Amino acid sequence: MRAFIIKSIFALVLSSTIVIEVMAASSTASSTTKSASYLASASPYVVLKTAGTNLFSRISANQQAIAKFPHLMRDIVEEELMPAIDYRYASYRILGKHLKNISKQQRADFVVAMRHYLVRTYSIALSKYKNQQVIFEPEKPTQGKRIIGIKTQIVEQGAPTINIVFQMRKNKKTKQWKAFDITIEGISLLSTKQAELNRKIAKQGIDYVTLELAALAK
Repeated sequence: MRAFIIKSIFALVLSSTIVIEVMAASSTASSTTKSASYLASASPYVVLKTAGTNLFSRISANQQAIAKFPHLMRDIVEEELMPAIDYRYASYRILGKHLKNISKQQRADFVVAMRHYLVRTYSIALSKYKNQQVIFEPEKPTQGKRIIGIKTQIVEQGAPTINIVFQMRKNKKTKQWKAFDITIEGISLLSTKQAELNRKIAKQGIDYVTLELAALAK
């Protein structure tokens, strides 16, 4: 049972965070606009919580519309979540050893396909959102680090507590922190996906894998 719960949570928590408290629907639009510039210089802890708050407040405020028009969830994910996800860095990490053996165009195509795949994955997972509570690790100084892990716990009544570490990375140029990986009960989502796709790339090639991801994203 615990393995099933962890598997289900894997996709859900990849969406950056689950909020402890949902903001009022009337403040959603303005908070989204304000957070874009604010997060550019925010700590990784603030980035994580702010992205989740904006994301889930919009989901909560648009439940009826989403039920009628499921594709609306993708728009919400695009606008609220993806700015906090370092999908390019994650894509490069997934490619691993294959990164230097493919062309610049193949690399760009893979990143685009992976981004669309992630949007679809997040949209499906978020449709199962049930207002779970998340306890975040208290904020700590980053001390010049570019990659840190933020410990969290997902708490749901009647279910085991799930221990999660969000891997956050600070971009050298923009100085902004974004999430690129999640470790759930010691299992890295990024490493798991890397192992899966690396086997396919080795057997079928990068172009095939890119097309497959693009097809799954539709």
